[in-house]
Amino acid sequence: MGFFFFTSRAAAQFLEGIGRPGVSTAALLLTAASGGGLVAYADSAVGSAPESSQDAPKKKVLVLGTGWAGTSFLKNLDCSRYEVKVISPRNYFAFTPLLPSVTCGTVEPRSIIEPIRRMFEKKSKDVSFYEAECFKIDSSKKTVHCRSAVGTNLDGNGDFMLDYDYLVVALGATVSTFNTPGVLEHCHFLKEVEDAQKIRRSVIDCFEKASLPNISEEERRKALHFVVIGGGPTGVEFAAELHDFLVEDLVKLYPAIQNFVKITIVQSGEHILNMFDKRIAAFAEEKFQRDGIEVNTGFRVVRVSDDLITMKSKSLGEEVSVPYGIAVWSAGIGTRPVIMDFMQQIGQTNRRALATNEWLRVRECEGVYAIGDCATVSQRKIMDDISMVFKMADKDNSGTLTLKEINDVLEDICIRYPQVELYMKSMHMLDIADLIKGAVGDSHKESMVVDIEEFKKALSHVDSEVKSAPATAQVAAQQGYYLADCFNKMEKCKEQPEGPLRMTGESGRHFFRPFRYKHLGQFAPLGGEQAAAELPGDWVSMGHSTQWLWYSVYASKQVSWRTRMLVVSDWTRRFIFGRDSSRI
Repeated sequence: MGFFFFTSRAAAQFLEGIGRPGVSTAALLLTAASGGGLVAYADSAVGSAPESSQDAPKKKVLVLGTGWAGTSFLKNLDCSRYEVKVISPRNYFAFTPLLPSVTCGTVEPRSIIEPIRRMFEKKSKDVSFYEAECFKIDSSKKTVHCRSAVGTNLDGNGDFMLDYDYLVVALGATVSTFNTPGVLEHCHFLKEVEDAQKIRRSVIDCFEKASLPNISEEERRKALHFVVIGGGPTGVEFAAELHDFLVEDLVKLYPAIQNFVKITIVQSGEHILNMFDKRIAAFAEEKFQRDGIEVNTGFRVVRVSDDLITMKSKSLGEEVSVPYGIAVWSAGIGTRPVIMDFMQQIGQTNRRALATNEWLRVRECEGVYAIGDCATVSQRKIMDDISMVFKMADKDNSGTLTLKEINDVLEDICIRYPQVELYMKSMHMLDIADLIKGAVGDSHKESMVVDIEEFKKALSHVDSEVKSAPATAQVAAQQGYYLADCFNKMEKCKEQPEGPLRMTGESGRHFFRPFRYKHLGQFAPLGGEQAAAELPGDWVSMGHSTQWLWYSVYASKQVSWRTRMLVVSDWTRRFIFGRDSSRI
């Protein structure tokens, strides 16, 4: 298979995509830069601006969570403008893309975490952190109920309540088992640092158990069968890391049992990495076949017991049960209980995540914002507002729109409804004339004007381009940066709005431009010092050179120089001495 490489400009765009946009940091293993900037704005409904008087009390901003979204928001927020409080059951930020590396000792767990108090050391006088878990949000009273995470709850004094003016919900997501029997009891997950540490210990346990003299061959095969359920990026990367751990390190330490080892990926779809370019999915499947990693596509796990995984073929309808030593579930994300309870309070039932508008404000809630995996942006459809858009563009109230009238408001339309621009690009349309010419009736063909019905016809298929952003670290980081930028210039934009024209409701402009996710690419490490990368514009790179780019990007995107040095030293140690197989 041939390799595809991208230009230095495309690589530079990709380097800015993981972590916080707009940061320029030096790449450590490869001469590569993470540069550029991402212009970020926020919603007209952010709320009233802070009092201009220096004597006025500061507005209270309460942040729930210290993951990618919450940390990005806090790092970029001008905390001197607000009274900021942070609630999280963990007092650190974890660089989650490297969790699969932690499972096999390629990277140590403390190398990918940064204490929250250290991250905001310079802002310590403006930020208060509480290690606690939020178990209830009361938006009507603007309060949150929390429970201490450090053991004081034994005497009943661990619960406390905090009020807020603005609430930023960045609690992330939990694992979704799809109510599959036995998954919670018998499967490992890979969402937190603690999960990766448990997997690492369990892998060594399986090898030590298989080495015992009183174990039969059948029991050895069972103990050394590692099953990964879910063929997405996390599952694929874990399988690749585990394979490298086995062939590079463990076979030397356990030579007598190396022939009993087996790795299996179970995927319900027709291909693994189905969110990537088809070339990458095919490359990954071919590489895994060469490496001896079994990929079972078109199978859905229906139940898990302490020694068997039962899966059903989607094409044949037959059930197959296989023994296993370790099962890692990486098949989807679900909603945290506190978020589910909050959604019921505000009438957002039967949803996977909190619905926000394009300015990241939770619908039906004033002063409450949700970012990261716990939320999803609901892009408004232009056909819902088509009459108001037509009326706004029809300046002379003639009942028809000329090309000039449409062009005068086209920029505002594209900002408010980005699907218009996306649709025109997907259909290879050069300008608005290409969009409306197919809808113009015979009576208007010479003058190229459209009435309301023709305008509706021209835009009738535009909303097909409305898509939800994926639940990734890149999206969460961009949302956090965006919302912080909006809070920082709230007072200024109240006086000088920079958003698009209001299509509905009151006249004037929105205070801020709506959030717009900019996809800058993604990686898929495949083991054997090979990786694949996908960029916008159909740029694809696969092979050994991409693995070195992966090292460069992930090192440069660490949140501090301390973690950069630790991660690079871990990689260097692994190259020289191999991975540590101690069970601690």
